[in-house]
Amino acid sequence: MPELQQLRADHAPAVLAFELANRAYFAASISDRGDEFFDQFADRHCELLAEQATGIGAYYVLVADDRSILGRFNLYRFKDGTAELGYRVAQHAAGHGVATETVRDLCRLAAARHGLRTLRAATTRENAASRKVLTRAGFVTVGAGHRRRGVARLLMSPHRAIA
Repeated sequence: MPELQQLRADHAPAVLAFELANRAYFAASISDRGDEFFDQFADRHCELLAEQATGIGAYYVLVADDRSILGRFNLYRFKDGTAELGYRVAQHAAGHGVATETVRDLCRLAAARHGLRTLRAATTRENAASRKVLTRAGFVTVGAGHRRRGVARLLMSPHRAIA
């Protein structure tokens, strides 16, 4: 059974394998991270661990029984009991409720472990799958967000405080 684990240094090889294996799949719905991301992956992984250690973010991976990564689930930009939520799920795991269930679990962890009261997520209007995951996890659209790389984004937040 998959297990949601807080990101650790020893996850790096499996996370990189996950990102590489799903690069084209992710790029079909969100902007590609670019070759630089992969070239500097080890440094970025260390940066995330440092952010996590200082309490300004919390990064999780959904680990399969074979120790492969099924998804990444992140809480970041902590400020005054609020954080941003982001996630990505492997292509072979998509459409099976994995993202919805894990986002729900992460909402509970956000309150219990990290003291967060409000989460925000952003997705594009075109990303129906992501909107469906967030809606099923209790998020509602609260407005239009900033434009990122020329794409208008919807801002979503749970319809009530998570704590």
